[in-house]
Amino acid sequence: MLGFRISFDFCQMINTEKHKLKEKIIESSLTGAYNYQEYRDLVDEFASKGKTTGTEQTESLIDYTQLNSKRMKRWDKTFHLPDSIKKRIKEWEVPILWLVLTESWCGDAAPSIPVMNKIAESSPKITFKLLLRDENPELMNLFLTNGSLSIPKLIMLDEQRLEVLNSWGPRPTNATKMVEEHKQENGVLTPEFKQDLQLWYNKDKGQNILDDLMELLTLK
Repeated sequence: MLGFRISFDFCQMINTEKHKLKEKIIESSLTGAYNYQEYRDLVDEFASKGKTTGTEQTESLIDYTQLNSKRMKRWDKTFHLPDSIKKRIKEWEVPILWLVLTESWCGDAAPSIPVMNKIAESSPKITFKLLLRDENPELMNLFLTNGSLSIPKLIMLDEQRLEVLNSWGPRPTNATKMVEEHKQENGVLTPEFKQDLQLWYNKDKGQNILDDLMELLTLK
């Protein structure tokens, strides 16, 4: 029994240290976070200069940045929350921080981030911040998806304690299923599939994203 107790206490100590390290990484990362308008301005600036965020400056990523600048403008204008959803959001009582890891070239981020912003705008209890993935490798490594650096990644935190409450991403549930099925058949995501995925996002009009994100706000 004594050996078990020592082993249990040691595990508790390790878990406590891991928790403190995670909090430290999150707190440190927040110093470089953007609010939504700052992030939108950043993407527009990179797009206008023929550049992209991130460590790679390839022609394809620059093209995606320019596309996403236009896509996000369209989503900002066309996506609206139903009144019933606004009412549910306003009932949320716990101050939380939605911290998102992303890059300007990320195709899945273009529709998802504007929806996140509309939700956050509807509640004084939700603070919305964004970080660039490649500038925050330590944080990204804490929230891998099946071992990969997939974005966008939303981290839901207790705003005061910076305790991780939940996470979401990189895609809504229906899009995730589409991607998994395509990978099983083709091995990789083809340019044609990526285009079809964007068409799906447009046809879905943000509903699947909204449904997923509202699930996070049921965890009181």
